[in-house]
Amino acid sequence: AWAHMLRPLTWLYSAGVAVRRCLYAAGIRRSIRLPVKVIVVGNLLVGGAGKTPMVMALVEVLTRSGWRVGVISRGYGRTLDSVCEVDPHGSAQQVGDEPLLIRRRSNVPVVVGRDRVMAAQHLLQKHPHVNVIVSDDGLQHLALERDVQIVVFDERGLGNGLTLPAGPLREPMPRQCPARTLVFYNATQACTPWPGHLGRRRLSGVVRWHDWVAGHRAQPKALEALAQSSQHAPIWAAAGIAQPERFFDLLRHEGFRIHPLPLPDHFDFAGTLPWPSHVQRVLVTEKDAIKLHAPAVGSTEVWVAPLDLEVDSSFIDALRQLMPAPYTHTPWTPDYLNS
Repeated sequence: AWAHMLRPLTWLYSAGVAVRRCLYAAGIRRSIRLPVKVIVVGNLLVGGAGKTPMVMALVEVLTRSGWRVGVISRGYGRTLDSVCEVDPHGSAQQVGDEPLLIRRRSNVPVVVGRDRVMAAQHLLQKHPHVNVIVSDDGLQHLALERDVQIVVFDERGLGNGLTLPAGPLREPMPRQCPARTLVFYNATQACTPWPGHLGRRRLSGVVRWHDWVAGHRAQPKALEALAQSSQHAPIWAAAGIAQPERFFDLLRHEGFRIHPLPLPDHFDFAGTLPWPSHVQRVLVTEKDAIKLHAPAVGSTEVWVAPLDLEVDSSFIDALRQLMPAPYTHTPWTPDYLNS
């Protein structure tokens, strides 16, 4: 009923999107071409579909293929509005939780800024060795020309097929997939008419929060041990991500008994912690862990479970056809594909 009532606004919104694209196509608005390759990772739907995990997986694939990668991002929810580089030891409140997570996990330069062109120029000025920039989100930011774009869908597909505000689409979906576009489904099967590649989220292990802050990697054996211990005393699982139930389902699949605690996306842990004070053990995602502070955690035993995105070999091959390596390199595929 709400969708039908909002249809007139949807027509206005879609018309505005079309006019904006026409202005860029006619050259009235100008797209900036950078001196390096640009890959944009985005989605057509509002809400999280798995863009940030795709960015981290993409950075790994590109780095292994010989590219020198930098990342730009808006930095959703940050307190500062200026363009700035992400300090790996900085605060999520200043630069955003996802850019800070990308910087720590991928160990490549990351710059945040509402204006993607300014952010990219700032990155290249500070890191002239970078020869490919990955934009975390920005599919609709036409001011920045791109060599490749990756459109990420989750199991929601196209929703009701309508644009905002009557539906979830940020722009009308073209009948044909645009040129130099890779479609990635963060789901068990394709859920739109566009052909694409499938991915799978998985838990790579767990690690104590204090050790994770110190740079230690999550261990599969620790995951098994913690899952076994949860059979005697269920563990609290908190997730401030777009789809918290995904995280809970992965934990249950690994044999965990949990008390699920879904939180709003980008939940701010600066105030009172969301779990009861008497809770002894809590399991969180990396996106949540990056916003925790030692004084607030106190004596609570907090574990971190990184969510990794597996991409299939066909996606890697398709990406390399669009982005040939800048120099001769040893062919590479992720360990999980070799196994």
